[in-house]
Amino acid sequence: MKIRNIAIIAHVDHGKTTLVDALLKQSGSVRDNQRVEERAMDSNDLEKERGITILAKATSVVWKDVRINIVDTPGHADFGGEVERILNMVDGAVLLVDAAEGPMPQTKFVVGKALKVGLKPIVAVNKVDRPDARAEEVINEVFDLFAALDATDEQLDFPILYGSGRDGWMNVDPAGPKDQGLAPLFDLVLKHVPEPKVEEGPFRMIGTILEANPFLGRIITGRIASGSVKPNQAVKVLGVDGSLLEQGRISKILAFRGLERTAVEEAHAGDIVAIAGLSKGTVADTFCDPSVTEPMAAQPIDPPTVTMSFLVNDSPLAGTEGDKVTSRVIRDRLFREAEGNVALKIEESADKDSFFVSGRGELQLSVLIETMRREGFELAVSRPRVVMKKGDNGQLLEPIEEVVIDVDEEHAGIIVQKLSERKAEMVELRPSGGDRQRLVFHAPTRGLIGYQSELLTDTRGTAVMNRLFHSYQPYKGEIPGRVNGVLIANEPGEAVAYALWNLEDRGPMVIDPGTKVYQGMIIGIHSRDNDLEVNVLKGKKLTNIRAAGKDEAVKLTPPIRMTLERALSWIQDDELVEVTPKSIRLRKLYLDPNERKRFEKQRLAVA
Repeated sequence: MKIRNIAIIAHVDHGKTTLVDALLKQSGSVRDNQRVEERAMDSNDLEKERGITILAKATSVVWKDVRINIVDTPGHADFGGEVERILNMVDGAVLLVDAAEGPMPQTKFVVGKALKVGLKPIVAVNKVDRPDARAEEVINEVFDLFAALDATDEQLDFPILYGSGRDGWMNVDPAGPKDQGLAPLFDLVLKHVPEPKVEEGPFRMIGTILEANPFLGRIITGRIASGSVKPNQAVKVLGVDGSLLEQGRISKILAFRGLERTAVEEAHAGDIVAIAGLSKGTVADTFCDPSVTEPMAAQPIDPPTVTMSFLVNDSPLAGTEGDKVTSRVIRDRLFREAEGNVALKIEESADKDSFFVSGRGELQLSVLIETMRREGFELAVSRPRVVMKKGDNGQLLEPIEEVVIDVDEEHAGIIVQKLSERKAEMVELRPSGGDRQRLVFHAPTRGLIGYQSELLTDTRGTAVMNRLFHSYQPYKGEIPGRVNGVLIANEPGEAVAYALWNLEDRGPMVIDPGTKVYQGMIIGIHSRDNDLEVNVLKGKKLTNIRAAGKDEAVKLTPPIRMTLERALSWIQDDELVEVTPKSIRLRKLYLDPNERKRFEKQRLAVA
């Protein structure tokens, strides 16, 4: 059977996974009476909850006797490592662009990668049924983007379709007709995307997606570059540097058939398949016939820009809510994650009880932490720090991001003011339709840590912020941090409503009455800039003398709910987030107040 391999690429929330749902239904890969969940490709629990794609996944459909392998990619820059690898597997890409928002930072990122590897994208303008759609302007913006990214003349001559992935139609005309469904898109893929390039020689394949299966062990997905492969065939794995990693036999070959994976007896060059049976080969390694001596060239991966410390949880409540608490199990889990996620980098500290985990951004690292806590892990994590570099002349360089914010006109002023305080430079300001403005900044990554929640507060939740790594530039100087101190519990026990009520004058709380606390745990935000130790266990003194006035019922202001992302971006360098399967607690790095004073003296002496 003839084959086409395509990736669907787009900015986050522009409708990739919804379009894949419609492609599966209309190609007959899913029975009419089959119950299929919405966004079927987002199989991970976190993906379903957040409504974003985190892991790239493959599927396939058959159209007019041609098998089309489709890879659904993440739309967020933090998971860009997935996209960079995927583009090696495919010969074409469908670029999905929202008819109202137009090309966004992540669109720029994925298009740049696709053009670099020589793909000729098909541009599909999605959501043309939106009341604020501006399809023609969006096409001009896409053309300008391609030109700015040095596209060749062939790549600039891209075919265009308009439609709605949710309603399941695409056409060369924004007005329709809609009764043809997605047939115009299928036909365009067959006509515009070339057949896979097949090289001569024995079996070779680069590993692209890694996953663990309880029955088959390690499963590696990739595209076969040359030759063919059968179950029980002897293969070897070569590292990126050409070193022999392991030799073994393939136990099973799985091909993608709709939403299912089916075992096949043979797979040929050009097809995307998953193989099982090897225990050490990972992403970017070459899986090949024993006669092959040279590894295949893997796509380079952009370096991580943010790092965090993962520490063993040593709080007084450690081990009460999770069952995986030792440094050994945390270490094994992190190194296992790094095998399949090439954008992550793990380093062990000298004392072996903490790990430095570097990634693309706070979202990528918070998704890893959230996944671990659901698996029963307990750990403490530090505030994210940016990865600095030394320039050729010894100058200190820091990562700069391109920040695009869409917001109502009335709130533009406060955003410009806040970001200028964070050493950002405005590069563009233009209307984006519907009394909204689009602001583009180049801002240091350091200044953006913790800004998301502040932005939503300043704009009453109306702003949409998108970020993308831009370049390394000279260090921009000190950026003012958090202005408030914290309220710290001075004794272990359970928080009492009466004590919290009396402390409300000091600032808002982050815990509920009845919450277990310990010495050094953060229980609230101080209204001033210094830290304050408080007693949250103090109940009302009871006497046998009746009060003249009636007792007032304690009415507490609801506490501030600290989500994992908010907590990570809010804490300071001398604070940690304690993460367990049931709780997210904030605490000081040093729980003992005397140790905190010693640490502060040392810090001031060094400064």
